[in-house]
Amino acid sequence: MSEPTKERAKNSAQEVLGLLGFLLVATAQVSNMILARGVAGSVPPFSIAFFRWSIVALGLLPAIVMALRESPGLSRKDGLGIALAGFLGMFICGGPVYVAGITTSAINIALIMALSPLVVLLLSFVSGRETIDQRKIVGMLVALAGALLIITKGQAGIGTGLSPGDLLALLAMLGWAGYTLMQNRVGQGVSFLARIGLFATAGALFTLPFAIHEIWSAPAAAFSGRAALVYLFAGLVPGLFAYSAYAYLGSMFGAVSTSLSLYLGPIVSAVLSIIFLGEAPTAIHLIGGALSLGGMWLCLRAKQSGPSP
Repeated sequence: MSEPTKERAKNSAQEVLGLLGFLLVATAQVSNMILARGVAGSVPPFSIAFFRWSIVALGLLPAIVMALRESPGLSRKDGLGIALAGFLGMFICGGPVYVAGITTSAINIALIMALSPLVVLLLSFVSGRETIDQRKIVGMLVALAGALLIITKGQAGIGTGLSPGDLLALLAMLGWAGYTLMQNRVGQGVSFLARIGLFATAGALFTLPFAIHEIWSAPAAAFSGRAALVYLFAGLVPGLFAYSAYAYLGSMFGAVSTSLSLYLGPIVSAVLSIIFLGEAPTAIHLIGGALSLGGMWLCLRAKQSGPSP
């Protein structure tokens, strides 16, 4: 086999593995939206978020300790950035999402979150942090068209105005866009697992006052057996796994490409909604999902050979 042929085969394999990685991350992310809808009103939302980030921080404690030993000035140099990343990616994308599940559907949350890459793209263009070629822009527009098709025609409620849950999901989407751009630029020189652990610690601290209020107001709901299972699932799947894998993909593919995993959210959300919530998608959802997946594939083919500077 010639060298060009080997290189093409290697690139194709990387594209397939990248797409599978994004699919796994999207599934883990969307599981949080299914959880938000499934336990809406029965488990205190900020308590879920606090225990979720506490589990992540404890799970990554060895990586955090090692990072602080190797970089003793890290907290002083990047303390503000770590706090801001934790606020945007963990606090804003934590409790408010669980509150949103009370008044909006899981697929609505996924659809709104799928708009985050557009914000990342605009911020990347303005700041000059990432080079984006024409094929990647075309892929993003195709994927965005799929998401907008579902939003405007697949959900009748959106035509009559956004619900409070939709507005909270919009806030979380903007927070996620900011976090996506920050996650690999704060705490450089330490492992991505250590960064996630530090961000989770900051997110837990921001969430703690709200969780204390909920626990004080409804201790039975916060400390039930069902709540304990919810905390554990939230900490392990949409917490530890999703954020660590997202950070890893970000280091490999860049912020814009990685944020495109959110375009898969509507597809995964539709499947999980059928299985766990009994909410079946329409033909519009299927068409929009096909556009989203096609746009993702175009963007993966247009990715740069290495991580963005």
